[in-house]
Amino acid sequence: MVVLVGSRVLGRAFAEAYKQASASSQYQRAQAKAGNGSSVRASLSSGMTLDEACKILNVKPPQGGKADMEDIMARFKKLFDANDPEKGGSFYLQSKILRARERYEAEVRPFQEKAAAEADAKEVPKVYKDR
Repeated sequence: MVVLVGSRVLGRAFAEAYKQASASSQYQRAQAKAGNGSSVRASLSSGMTLDEACKILNVKPPQGGKADMEDIMARFKKLFDANDPEKGGSFYLQSKILRARERYEAEVRPFQEKAAAEADAKEVPKVYKDR
């Protein structure tokens, strides 16, 4: 009797997990069709959309790839420290906050790298004279 009930519960758990995974996959595909390429790749790799990351960190989405990363890091540190398990916080929330920061950085990074490359290209190299 116990084995029957246990297997029934386990079967239901697997069925529910499959439904959730299927729904998540469909959602990601729908986002891929609607969004741009870099945003979708970052979303698929982290499992979190930019909108979710912004809500978790309580920040606005980057405008044209520009964002105040110091403000983002300050919010991240405050939330991360507030949810420290040793202080009664939640490891799960800490990991969600970390993933939100990583997702936000993944959205901004290509624009920052492009701006840095353009700045390097404009910089005049120093030429030293051999003696």
